[in-house]
Amino acid sequence: MQTDPGSYVLDWEQARIDALVTDVFGYNALQVGMPGLDLLRANRMPFKAYAGPVLQNGAAACAGVGATVLACAEALPFATQSIDLLVLPHGLETTDYPHEVLREVERVLVHEGRVVITGFNPWSLWGARNRMPWMPEWFPQSQGAQVSLHRLKDWFKLLSLDLDRGHFGCYVPAFRSNKWIGRFSFLEHAGDRWWPVCGAVYMVSAVKRAAGMRLISPPWRTPRLRARAGQAAGALNRGLSDYPKSVQDRTNPYAGN
Repeated sequence: MQTDPGSYVLDWEQARIDALVTDVFGYNALQVGMPGLDLLRANRMPFKAYAGPVLQNGAAACAGVGATVLACAEALPFATQSIDLLVLPHGLETTDYPHEVLREVERVLVHEGRVVITGFNPWSLWGARNRMPWMPEWFPQSQGAQVSLHRLKDWFKLLSLDLDRGHFGCYVPAFRSNKWIGRFSFLEHAGDRWWPVCGAVYMVSAVKRAAGMRLISPPWRTPRLRARAGQAAGALNRGLSDYPKSVQDRTNPYAGN
Protein backbone atom coordinates (compact mmCIF):
# COMPACT_ATOMS: atom_id res chain seq x y z
CA MET A 1 0.00 0.00 0.00
CA GLN A 2 3.04 2.30 -0.01
CA THR A 3 3.52 2.03 -3.78
CA ASP A 4 2.12 4.50 -6.30
CA PRO A 5 -1.07 2.50 -6.98
CA GLY A 6 -1.44 1.92 -3.24
CA SER A 7 -1.33 5.66 -2.57
CA TYR A 8 -3.86 6.12 -5.36
CA VAL A 9 -6.23 3.70 -3.57
CA LEU A 10 -5.69 5.20 -0.12
CA ASP A 11 -6.35 8.73 -1.36
CA TRP A 12 -9.66 7.60 -2.86
CA GLU A 13 -10.67 5.76 0.32
CA GLN A 14 -9.73 8.67 2.57
CA ALA A 15 -11.83 11.12 0.56
CA ARG A 16 -14.86 8.80 0.43
CA ILE A 17 -14.76 7.88 4.10
CA ASP A 18 -14.30 11.51 5.17
CA ALA A 19 -17.45 12.46 3.27
CA LEU A 20 -19.41 9.57 4.78
CA VAL A 21 -18.49 9.72 8.47
CA THR A 22 -18.73 13.49 8.87
CA ASP A 23 -22.47 13.29 9.59
CA VAL A 24 -22.46 10.11 11.70
CA PHE A 25 -23.31 11.03 15.28
CA GLY A 26 -22.80 9.17 18.53
CA TYR A 27 -20.30 8.83 21.36
CA ASN A 28 -17.68 6.21 20.44
CA ALA A 29 -15.94 5.70 17.09
CA LEU A 30 -13.47 2.92 16.32
CA GLN A 31 -11.04 2.26 13.48
CA VAL A 32 -9.80 -1.32 13.08
CA GLY A 33 -6.59 -1.77 11.09
CA MET A 34 -4.60 0.41 8.67
CA PRO A 35 -2.56 2.31 11.29
CA GLY A 36 -1.10 4.71 8.74
CA LEU A 37 -4.46 6.38 8.07
CA ASP A 38 -6.73 8.47 10.25
CA LEU A 39 -10.10 7.50 8.79
CA LEU A 40 -12.01 9.11 11.68
CA ARG A 41 -10.56 12.61 11.29
CA ALA A 42 -13.75 14.04 9.75
CA ASN A 43 -16.01 12.59 12.42
CA ARG A 44 -17.07 14.65 15.45
CA MET A 45 -17.66 12.00 18.10
CA PRO A 46 -16.11 12.81 21.50
CA PHE A 47 -14.17 9.54 21.79
CA LYS A 48 -12.18 7.85 19.03
CA ALA A 49 -10.10 4.70 19.30
CA TYR A 50 -7.85 2.58 17.14
CA ALA A 51 -7.52 -1.22 17.37
CA GLY A 52 -5.38 -3.52 15.28
CA PRO A 53 -2.54 -6.04 15.23
CA VAL A 54 -0.08 -3.19 14.55
CA LEU A 55 -0.01 -0.07 16.70
CA GLN A 56 -0.10 3.43 15.30
CA ASN A 57 3.15 5.35 15.03
CA GLY A 58 3.67 9.08 14.72
CA ALA A 59 1.92 12.11 16.13
CA ALA A 60 -0.08 12.67 12.94
CA ALA A 61 -1.69 9.23 13.08
CA CYS A 62 -2.51 9.50 16.80
CA ALA A 63 -3.62 13.14 16.84
CA GLY A 64 -7.36 12.51 17.16
CA VAL A 65 -7.24 9.07 18.79
CA GLY A 66 -8.15 8.78 22.46
CA ALA A 67 -7.02 5.17 22.89
CA THR A 68 -4.89 2.66 20.99
CA VAL A 69 -5.49 -1.06 21.53
CA LEU A 70 -3.42 -3.99 20.29
CA ALA A 71 -6.00 -6.56 19.22
CA CYS A 72 -7.16 -8.83 16.41
CA ALA A 73 -10.22 -7.90 14.42
CA GLU A 74 -11.91 -11.22 15.16
CA ALA A 75 -11.59 -10.70 18.96
CA LEU A 76 -12.25 -7.05 19.75
CA PRO A 77 -11.82 -6.21 23.47
CA PHE A 78 -14.85 -3.92 23.63
CA ALA A 79 -18.15 -4.30 25.43
CA THR A 80 -21.23 -5.47 23.57
CA GLN A 81 -23.21 -2.60 22.02
CA SER A 82 -20.64 0.05 22.89
CA ILE A 83 -19.50 1.43 19.48
CA ASP A 84 -21.52 3.90 17.39
CA LEU A 85 -19.23 3.95 14.35
CA LEU A 86 -16.74 1.30 13.24
CA VAL A 87 -14.45 1.71 10.22
CA LEU A 88 -12.92 -1.51 8.89
CA PRO A 89 -10.54 -0.78 5.98
CA HIS A 90 -9.60 -4.00 4.15
CA GLY A 91 -10.30 -5.90 7.34
CA LEU A 92 -11.88 -8.93 5.65
CA GLU A 93 -8.86 -9.47 3.40
CA THR A 94 -6.22 -9.63 6.13
CA THR A 95 -7.71 -12.39 8.27
CA ASP A 96 -8.36 -16.10 8.01
CA TYR A 97 -11.73 -15.63 9.75
CA PRO A 98 -13.80 -13.01 7.90
CA HIS A 99 -17.06 -14.38 9.33
CA GLU A 100 -15.79 -13.99 12.89
CA VAL A 101 -14.71 -10.44 12.13
CA LEU A 102 -18.20 -9.50 10.97
CA ARG A 103 -19.75 -11.20 14.01
CA GLU A 104 -17.53 -9.10 16.26
CA VAL A 105 -18.52 -5.98 14.34
CA GLU A 106 -22.20 -6.78 14.84
CA ARG A 107 -21.63 -7.52 18.52
CA VAL A 108 -19.87 -4.29 19.47
CA LEU A 109 -22.14 -2.00 17.44
CA VAL A 110 -25.05 -0.33 19.18
CA HIS A 111 -28.51 -0.51 17.63
CA GLU A 112 -28.54 1.81 14.63
CA GLY A 113 -24.73 1.86 14.75
CA ARG A 114 -22.83 2.10 11.47
CA VAL A 115 -19.96 0.10 10.00
CA VAL A 116 -17.88 1.22 7.00
CA ILE A 117 -15.90 -1.42 5.11
CA THR A 118 -13.50 -1.10 2.20
CA GLY A 119 -12.07 -3.88 0.06
CA PHE A 120 -10.62 -4.80 -3.29
CA ASN A 121 -13.08 -5.82 -5.98
CA PRO A 122 -12.05 -9.19 -7.52
CA TRP A 123 -14.24 -8.45 -10.57
CA SER A 124 -12.21 -5.52 -11.88
CA LEU A 125 -9.21 -4.84 -14.09
CA TRP A 126 -7.01 -5.17 -11.03
CA GLY A 127 -8.65 -8.45 -10.10
CA ALA A 128 -8.19 -9.78 -13.65
CA ARG A 129 -4.50 -8.93 -13.53
CA ASN A 130 -4.19 -10.63 -10.17
CA ARG A 131 -5.60 -13.88 -11.61
CA MET A 132 -3.16 -14.07 -14.52
CA PRO A 133 -0.88 -17.03 -13.74
CA TRP A 134 2.18 -15.63 -15.57
CA MET A 135 2.17 -12.33 -13.66
CA PRO A 136 3.04 -11.62 -10.03
CA GLU A 137 0.18 -11.04 -7.61
CA TRP A 138 -1.14 -7.51 -7.79
CA PHE A 139 -3.19 -7.25 -4.63
CA PRO A 140 -1.38 -6.99 -1.28
CA GLN A 141 -0.26 -10.27 0.20
CA SER A 142 -2.87 -11.22 2.77
CA GLN A 143 -4.07 -14.24 4.70
CA GLY A 144 -7.63 -14.05 3.41
CA ALA A 145 -9.10 -13.79 -0.05
CA GLN A 146 -10.75 -10.83 -1.70
CA VAL A 147 -14.43 -10.69 -0.76
CA SER A 148 -16.79 -9.60 -3.50
CA LEU A 149 -19.55 -7.12 -2.78
CA HIS A 150 -22.21 -9.70 -3.67
CA ARG A 151 -20.90 -12.10 -1.01
CA LEU A 152 -20.60 -9.29 1.51
CA LYS A 153 -24.27 -8.39 0.99
CA ASP A 154 -25.27 -11.98 1.84
CA TRP A 155 -23.23 -11.85 5.04
CA PHE A 156 -24.86 -8.56 5.98
CA LYS A 157 -28.33 -10.10 5.68
CA LEU A 158 -27.41 -12.94 8.04
CA LEU A 159 -26.19 -10.47 10.68
CA SER A 160 -29.08 -7.97 10.44
CA LEU A 161 -26.81 -5.33 8.93
CA ASP A 162 -28.73 -3.15 6.51
CA LEU A 163 -26.63 -1.95 3.56
CA ASP A 164 -27.60 1.67 2.94
CA ARG A 165 -24.91 3.07 0.63
CA GLY A 166 -21.78 2.13 -1.29
CA HIS A 167 -19.28 3.32 -3.86
CA PHE A 168 -16.90 1.82 -6.41
CA GLY A 169 -13.74 3.61 -7.45
CA CYS A 170 -10.23 3.41 -8.92
CA TYR A 171 -11.07 2.51 -12.52
CA VAL A 172 -7.56 3.16 -13.83
CA PRO A 173 -5.85 -0.02 -15.11
CA ALA A 174 -3.18 -1.69 -13.03
CA PHE A 175 -0.26 0.65 -13.62
CA ARG A 176 2.71 0.76 -11.28
CA SER A 177 3.65 4.44 -11.66
CA ASN A 178 1.87 7.72 -11.03
CA LYS A 179 2.83 8.80 -14.54
CA TRP A 180 0.52 6.28 -16.19
CA ILE A 181 -2.12 6.52 -13.47
CA GLY A 182 -2.36 10.26 -14.15
CA ARG A 183 -2.63 9.75 -17.90
CA PHE A 184 -5.64 7.48 -17.47
CA SER A 185 -7.30 9.49 -14.70
CA PHE A 186 -10.15 10.35 -17.09
CA LEU A 187 -11.39 6.79 -16.61
CA GLU A 188 -12.58 7.72 -13.10
CA HIS A 189 -15.53 9.68 -14.49
CA ALA A 190 -16.12 7.33 -17.42
CA GLY A 191 -16.04 4.21 -15.26
CA ASP A 192 -18.30 5.70 -12.63
CA ARG A 193 -20.87 6.30 -15.36
CA TRP A 194 -20.54 3.36 -17.74
CA TRP A 195 -19.21 0.41 -15.73
CA PRO A 196 -19.62 1.33 -12.04
CA VAL A 197 -19.34 -2.22 -10.66
CA CYS A 198 -15.86 -2.71 -12.17
CA GLY A 199 -13.96 -0.37 -9.89
CA ALA A 200 -10.85 -1.80 -8.29
CA VAL A 201 -12.01 -0.79 -4.78
CA TYR A 202 -15.40 -0.64 -3.09
CA MET A 203 -16.64 1.07 0.03
CA VAL A 204 -19.89 0.07 1.71
CA SER A 205 -21.77 1.35 4.72
CA ALA A 206 -24.25 -0.71 6.73
CA VAL A 207 -26.46 0.01 9.76
CA LYS A 208 -27.24 -2.48 12.49
CA ARG A 209 -30.98 -3.06 12.69
CA ALA A 210 -32.92 -4.69 15.51
CA ALA A 211 -36.45 -5.95 14.95
CA GLY A 212 -38.80 -4.60 17.58
CA MET A 213 -41.43 -6.70 19.35
CA ARG A 214 -44.83 -5.63 20.62
CA LEU A 215 -47.07 -8.00 22.52
CA ILE A 216 -50.67 -7.94 21.30
CA SER A 217 -53.22 -9.40 23.72
CA PRO A 218 -56.19 -11.40 22.36
CA PRO A 219 -59.25 -9.23 21.70
CA TRP A 220 -61.50 -11.24 23.99
CA ARG A 221 -59.36 -10.23 26.96
CA THR A 222 -59.97 -6.54 26.42
CA PRO A 223 -62.87 -5.25 28.57
CA ARG A 224 -63.66 -2.48 26.12
CA LEU A 225 -64.05 -4.92 23.24
CA ARG A 226 -66.21 -7.21 25.37
CA ALA A 227 -68.46 -4.27 26.24
CA ARG A 228 -68.77 -3.33 22.58
CA ALA A 229 -69.62 -6.91 21.68
CA GLY A 230 -72.36 -6.93 24.34
CA GLN A 231 -73.82 -3.69 23.03
CA ALA A 232 -73.84 -5.03 19.47
CA ALA A 233 -75.58 -8.20 20.59
CA GLY A 234 -78.25 -6.20 22.46
CA ALA A 235 -78.91 -3.97 19.46
CA LEU A 236 -79.18 -6.99 17.17
CA ASN A 237 -81.63 -8.73 19.49
CA ARG A 238 -83.81 -5.62 19.63
CA GLY A 239 -83.81 -5.39 15.83
CA LEU A 240 -84.80 -9.03 15.42
CA SER A 241 -87.56 -9.03 18.01
CA ASP A 242 -90.23 -8.57 15.32
CA TYR A 243 -89.19 -11.70 13.41
CA PRO A 244 -90.19 -15.34 14.14
CA LYS A 245 -88.05 -17.32 16.53
CA SER A 246 -86.60 -19.53 13.77
CA VAL A 247 -85.41 -16.50 11.76
CA GLN A 248 -83.89 -14.93 14.83
CA ASP A 249 -81.84 -18.04 15.58
CA ARG A 250 -80.51 -18.23 12.02
CA THR A 251 -79.66 -14.51 11.85
CA ASN A 252 -78.31 -13.73 15.31
CA PRO A 253 -74.68 -14.85 15.61
CA TYR A 254 -74.86 -14.47 19.38
CA ALA A 255 -77.80 -16.85 19.78
CA GLY A 256 -77.06 -19.55 22.34
CA ASN A 257 -73.95 -17.76 23.69
